[in-house]
Amino acid sequence: MKSLKRIFISFTIFMLLILILFYNLNRKTVYGKRDIVYYNDQLHKVCSDIENGMAEADVEDKYSCHIIFAKELDDPELSQLYASGALVLDLSVDGQYVGKVAWNDKEDNFNNTRRQILKVAMLLWLAVLISGYLLLLYMYTVFLKPIEELKDFATDIAKGDLDKPLPIRRTNMFGSFVEGFDLMREQLKRSIDRERTSEIARKELIQGLSHDIKTPLAVINATCEVLDLKYSRKLRELSSAPQTQDQGERLSECSDTLDKIKTISTKAGTVSSLLNDVMHASLEDMEKISINVTEESSVLIEDRIKSLSSFGNIILENHIHPCLVYMDRQRMEQVIDNIIGNSAKYAGTDITVSFSVTDDIPQENGKTESFIKIRIRDNGPGVDKDDLPLIAEKYYRGKNSTDKSGYGLGMYLCKMYMNKQGGGMEYYNDNGFVVELVLRKV
Repeated sequence: MKSLKRIFISFTIFMLLILILFYNLNRKTVYGKRDIVYYNDQLHKVCSDIENGMAEADVEDKYSCHIIFAKELDDPELSQLYASGALVLDLSVDGQYVGKVAWNDKEDNFNNTRRQILKVAMLLWLAVLISGYLLLLYMYTVFLKPIEELKDFATDIAKGDLDKPLPIRRTNMFGSFVEGFDLMREQLKRSIDRERTSEIARKELIQGLSHDIKTPLAVINATCEVLDLKYSRKLRELSSAPQTQDQGERLSECSDTLDKIKTISTKAGTVSSLLNDVMHASLEDMEKISINVTEESSVLIEDRIKSLSSFGNIILENHIHPCLVYMDRQRMEQVIDNIIGNSAKYAGTDITVSFSVTDDIPQENGKTESFIKIRIRDNGPGVDKDDLPLIAEKYYRGKNSTDKSGYGLGMYLCKMYMNKQGGGMEYYNDNGFVVELVLRKV
């Protein structure tokens, strides 16, 4: 607003100066007035100088007049003088009429006025020209240059350059706006710096915890090996001894203990493998975790599901079709563990699992493929309709997870693992929450 006020005041002063200039020009210009006494006096002096013998040309120069020695009224020179509005008086020398004396003052005044007006017009044109250039310079400095700087500033921010400040000048009409932009840059830079610092600290914490957890895992594995050797030896001793009722119970107990030891050892190996992934990839780079797809028996999937009875009552509606499928065994176990674990954690109901085969599904390359489908359903309330499209997004947690532990990565990783194995994953609500896993047959 200050800049616009300056432009308004400057323009008003400029127009007032022009008005004063034209007023003075009009006041000093006299149109059509003659001093007859003055010209009569001039006539007597002309007559006197001619009588004294002064040359005609000298008299004309001295009194700025025209002398015509002609008595005819239709003389061409006289006619021209009359036509131009000149003052024509009779010239008498030694008492005799000899011609005319004329003063063409109106034409002289007109020429003087025209020259004066031309001079004023030229000065006015020059003033307008200079004022126009000054106004353009002012407009560039106050309006265009700040806009160009804002454009370059926005380009630098888009490129990620947040160290270059935006200059703030007193003449800048957008001073407050520019200052706000620069404050935004500083806040954005501080926010990104805090995010980077937090990200580094988080990665360091994850790697530190992963390294620390591997130590007790190593102890668990070593203990399992010792217990496995101990109970395997005990089992052999009991098997070779004479059979009694008490001995049969001890054999069953020993065998059951060995199975539990193997389960503990297997789970510890799985945790160790997962920690290796975490050690070599941050949570932001989970997509880079390698997937080793090989030909595996589909029966392994059913066996894995049966082994998860600790999560709750898992009902198998049918058996899986025995065949070879393309999968990463470890990643597939993670997927099944996560989905069944989620159903147990959020629904807390019986979990129903069914298997089917889909044949001759057309692919993008024009070929047809066959797939094994694993359908896992709980009988809970399902996922909120607002959360359903987002539950497979990284770090997203639904409304019902506020009192549950987790990081919002499980479903995201399951979908990524299934896609990288050449299959897929779908999920929806159908009298509970349903997840369908698809694996490509060999």
